[in-house]
Amino acid sequence: MVGMWIILIAYLILMVGIGIYYRRKTASVTDFVLGGRTLGPWFTAFAYGTSYFSAVIFVGYAGRFGWSYGVASTWVGMGNALIGSLLPWLILGKRSRIMSKHLEAKTMPEFFERRYNSPALKIVSALIIFVFLIPYTASVYNGLSRLFEKGFGIPYKYCIIVMAVFTAFYVILGGYKATALSDFIQGIFMLVGITAVVIAVLNKNGGLTESIDKMAQIPDASGETGTFASLFGPDPINLLGVVILTSLGTWGLPQMVGKFYAVKDDKAVKTGTIVSTVFAVVVAGGCYFLGGFGRLFVENDNGAPATGFDGIVPEMMNAIPELLFGVVIVLVLSASMSTLSSLVLTSSSVLTNDLIKPLRKKMTDKQELLIMRIFIGVFLLISVVIAIFTLENPTTIISTLMSISWGALAGAFLAPYLYGLYSKRITKAAVMACFISGVGLTLAHMFYFTFGKHTLEIGGLAIHSAINAGALTMIFGLILVPVVSLFTKNKEEDQKYIDEVFECYNKNN
Repeated sequence: MVGMWIILIAYLILMVGIGIYYRRKTASVTDFVLGGRTLGPWFTAFAYGTSYFSAVIFVGYAGRFGWSYGVASTWVGMGNALIGSLLPWLILGKRSRIMSKHLEAKTMPEFFERRYNSPALKIVSALIIFVFLIPYTASVYNGLSRLFEKGFGIPYKYCIIVMAVFTAFYVILGGYKATALSDFIQGIFMLVGITAVVIAVLNKNGGLTESIDKMAQIPDASGETGTFASLFGPDPINLLGVVILTSLGTWGLPQMVGKFYAVKDDKAVKTGTIVSTVFAVVVAGGCYFLGGFGRLFVENDNGAPATGFDGIVPEMMNAIPELLFGVVIVLVLSASMSTLSSLVLTSSSVLTNDLIKPLRKKMTDKQELLIMRIFIGVFLLISVVIAIFTLENPTTIISTLMSISWGALAGAFLAPYLYGLYSKRITKAAVMACFISGVGLTLAHMFYFTFGKHTLEIGGLAIHSAINAGALTMIFGLILVPVVSLFTKNKEEDQKYIDEVFECYNKNN
């Protein structure tokens, strides 16, 4: 325990030191939100990866889907690496950097406003971001607090409060530059830690071959053996829904897309593509591969884990050496704090820049920075309250909170953002329709299925699952936007403006 406390305290002191160091190097709003658009490929790639993977993945998703699909859950990690990391960098990275710089857009709502020449799109998207980033933040707190209670015996609520305080401290002081350096350090912890944990867990059951053999002996719901060690698991259709939600979702999340706004140049985008993909293969692949062996450590209680889905990975940690558990704590703390810092920075900048500033047109940079820092504290406070409430409600699980958040955000933003980078034909009406459908479908599903406890399956696909609902909402948006654009037209002055916007790709950026 002494070793675990030393590792934890040293890490927290380092994070505070980074915040203090960058306090004097953050002079403007662009510095605070985007690091002055001067970050190199390694910092940006690690910032992308550490914002992507947090305690939600390590504790919530890896545990739940490892239990449901066995070793085949590794496909989720591979999907995250290829669809969630490689393709966004290739398809969105360069164009996002160029167009956001040309439009002088610091946030996604500002991008929507200036790309589509519509202040209304900025206001609506800003409100969506603020509301639906909160359950995601709560799910991050939820996952980390479970590990802390397991490792240190500290009650959930105190873990959440302390974590919020430390996150607020270094983000409020140093802004994006502080989070970027922190993310780089945290990313190294994650790469080393997940590799060590996977090896330790497998060795507990005699190594990789023995572990897979033992998984093959566990019967599934129909009594058949071998499915939990098979290539596609017992339920490949619903496994695909998980891959789509957790991978395609990053294309429409403001805290992820915003990383491309801060990239220094095209060369940095190319390097960042490789670094980000390798990072995702190790971290995401390792997390889901680890979770796939959860049934070897947790008893089956009528088809469900005796510890609950969110207790699977913490229970697995009992099997590793105590000092390594300390490393795991720092690993998950690293991932979670980087995700939290990205979430609160995104939310506060959106509220200040896109909602408050338009009402006070004479706001100075100093005043804007002060308001952003205040909103960081407010956002964290609201998230803490929700996190504590959900932790005390045993029916709420991490993966559901995250699915609701990702379903609404990516369902609303993915299609308008992607098409907006490539096509001049997308209309304001199509974008607003997608905003409405993304949020509307998510809320309707949440109240009817999640809270209403109704179930529905079509062709083996569990429509009542929040994960599948989020995936379907994103796909629906990709169809809806071009269809609505076919039946609506931009005004002549809007089309002329859009033509001028797309000239940015012909300039030397």
